[in-house]
Formats: sequence, C-alpha cells, structure tokens
Amino acid sequence: MAKHGAARDDSRSHERLRGGTVRRAAKHAAPDLDRLIHERMRLGIVSALAVNDSLSFSDLKKLMGTTDGNLSVHARKLEEAEYIACTKSFEGRMPKTQYRLTAPGRRALERYLDHMEALIHATRDR
Repeated sequence: MAKHGAARDDSRSHERLRGGTVRRAAKHAAPDLDRLIHERMRLGIVSALAVNDSLSFSDLKKLMGTTDGNLSVHARKLEEAEYIACTKSFEGRMPKTQYRLTAPGRRALERYLDHMEALIHATRDR
C-alpha cells in the first residue's frame, strides 16, 4: 500500500487523543497523510462509499457534482490502489458501473481520519 501514498503504520504518528494533547501526532500527521485520499474528489468518493454499500457511476457523478471524465480519472486511481472495487454490468443495453469501498480502502480512510483528528485536536489545544 505504501506505493500508493498510504500512511505508514507508525505507532507514534497514530497516537489517539484520549485525555490530552498529542503534539507528536500533529507533527507527523501532515507528512503521513495518505495523499491518494487527501485529494478532494477522491476523499469525497471514499467518504460516500463508506456510508453506502455501493453507488453507481451516475450516483457518484451527481453526488460529487463532476464530469464523467473527472470522476473516471479519480475512480481509476482509487481502483488501482485497491481502495474501491468496480463492477460493470448491463441493464438491458445500458452499461452500469457500480463502485464499493474495499476493506483496504476502509482502513485507509480510517487512518486518514485518525490523522486529521489528531491534527485538529492538537491545533485546537494550542
């Protein structure tokens, strides 16, 4: 996963905020952010899929307010990282593309959210 920009599994940068500030977590949060998910459109895609079993290409396009080409490019990057899975089928003669979040994608999103939470808390505690 590291080849796709995934965060390192470094316990010092994964410290949770339970009862106090964690300045080390904030210090390491920015460099450890998963750059693949950090991009706005891709974060929107994985977030939408995290709260839905699956979404069609059309649904994601409407939800994200984007073009076919833009959604395709970002979805493909997430597929290549194995963060989302794509299933293609036909309804009659119409192609239908469905996306779902994979287990590695869910873990990557959780790590990303943990890093952001640590950064927010450490910043607010200043």
